[in-house]
Amino acid sequence: MKIKFLLTALLLLTISFSYADTVAIKHFIVKSNPFAKDEVAILAAEDTTNEINEKVSGNFIFTVNGFEDTLKFDKGTAFYHHKIQRSSFIYVKHHNDTGTYGTLYYLYKHADDITPIHISWVWLLAIPAALIIIGYLFKRFIIIAIILFLIFLYFNHSNGLSMPTFFESVLNGLKNLF
Repeated sequence: MKIKFLLTALLLLTISFSYADTVAIKHFIVKSNPFAKDEVAILAAEDTTNEINEKVSGNFIFTVNGFEDTLKFDKGTAFYHHKIQRSSFIYVKHHNDTGTYGTLYYLYKHADDITPIHISWVWLLAIPAALIIIGYLFKRFIIIAIILFLIFLYFNHSNGLSMPTFFESVLNGLKNLF
């Protein structure tokens, strides 16, 4: 009886140590792919300090501009193998057990390189709000504020930032605020 109890306790103890530590991606960075032209790399970050989390390896599901894609991470780096033809917005989202994390970037395409610029959800709210406040405070400038707002909407739409992505980015930022 004692031997059965001892073996059961030993088995339970080894099972508790045999579970692998799950790695969750909460922060990620989009950078230019140094190995391929017109492509980007997604780096898993430790936290908001943007240090690469080299523990992340394996396949993770990301949604890039509404299209689901499985990215293979190796030491915290995965390559998104889709060519970027022109400057555009890219919304990268990852869902895991701890929540959904998304980040909006503007990919500025040079002649031979891509420069990703992180777009904060605060700016997505601040620019239209500032235009509305300027139009409200200064009645003479309401036409100019409307024209600037339409230019803002056209720039976003022509570079691939749709209204659902715009609102999803803002709501995701507000949700992560709390």
